[in-house]
Amino acid sequence: MFDIDRFAADCRAALAERGSEAIRDVVRRAVSDPAALIAALGEHSGPHAAVLVRAPDLTILNAVWGARQWTLPHNHHHRAIIGMYGGGEDNIFWRRLAEDAKGRVEAAGAASLRQGDVTALGRDIIHSVTNPLDKMSYAIHVYDGDFLSAEGKSCWHAETLCEMPYDAASVSPAFGHALTSR
Repeated sequence: MFDIDRFAADCRAALAERGSEAIRDVVRRAVSDPAALIAALGEHSGPHAAVLVRAPDLTILNAVWGARQWTLPHNHHHRAIIGMYGGGEDNIFWRRLAEDAKGRVEAAGAASLRQGDVTALGRDIIHSVTNPLDKMSYAIHVYDGDFLSAEGKSCWHAETLCEMPYDAASVSPAFGHALTSR
């Protein structure tokens, strides 16, 4: 059975011992048993974001992506470990255009994650996410700090790709309220 307190303790121990990259192994073990995660965290019929742990050293989110749900390009200012325990998500990675006064970005790569996949995103990564499936997708997100109160985060306008101050409700309208109301 998945236990969030044990999972958080394991993440903290991995972070203290070998850094945020070591959390990958902890997340990989957790997503290897999707039934246990769903039993502990619930099965949802629509988009759902829940803050499972929020502390200065660690944030853990349960992200349930709705069919075809998306986010604007955004950054975290924390390392993130993403583990899929159902469905999938497609990430586009972005880079800032050199010497652009509007802070625009351009696509610089992509990665597709499916059930059982785990990836690490660096502190400076800019990415956008889409659930390309016609069903719900489930992911655990682990950040090496308080992601929700990180200062200086940005998002980028969908059409102009110009930088804007981070606003959770704009980054992902389906998740925004859940992540700003805590």
